[in-house]
Amino acid sequence: MRTSTPRTRLEPGHSVSRRTLDPVIGPPVAFPDPERHTHVQFRRFAGCPVCNLHLRSVFLRHEEIERAGIREVVLFHSPAEELREHVAHLPFAVLADPDRLLYAEFGVEAHRRALLDPRGWPAIARALVRGVWELLRGRGRLPAAAQPAGRLGLPADFLIAPDGRIAAAKYGEHVYDQWSVDELLTLASTVKAAH
Repeated sequence: MRTSTPRTRLEPGHSVSRRTLDPVIGPPVAFPDPERHTHVQFRRFAGCPVCNLHLRSVFLRHEEIERAGIREVVLFHSPAEELREHVAHLPFAVLADPDRLLYAEFGVEAHRRALLDPRGWPAIARALVRGVWELLRGRGRLPAAAQPAGRLGLPADFLIAPDGRIAAAKYGEHVYDQWSVDELLTLASTVKAAH
């Protein structure tokens, strides 16, 4: 089982450098967005059932997230060619980071506890049931049998201000430990009210 050692975690107040990122589909994106807050979330691998469960909630409320002045950016540690077929329907930027370079920069870990923590098991069960249902309906795709960067990974969320300063951060403790859309919207509202 592949795991990574803990890296330096980024906290509110730290800054990230500006750059342009190339999503697997669509035009390059400025990161962080210079005009609105950026919510960057680190997921696991292309086709990950638990990641798909969470991204469905983001997809369903994407217009609300946009109206709140937030750009959504999602990273996976899969190759772009594999990721593309799994995320073509998503209306936000999805990035491939198979070498985990941004994962390392942001201190995002891969660890056995991603799957072993009982708090994540209900989400795993829901994700598997939903994934089987989607496959039976001809709408789902199985993940590749081999994952070059592994199947392990802990989620992480960052809300980054237009100036590159991290306004809020969450490092997940298990596979389904990330901000809900409601938590994201509340954080964004709180951060904007403070400035």
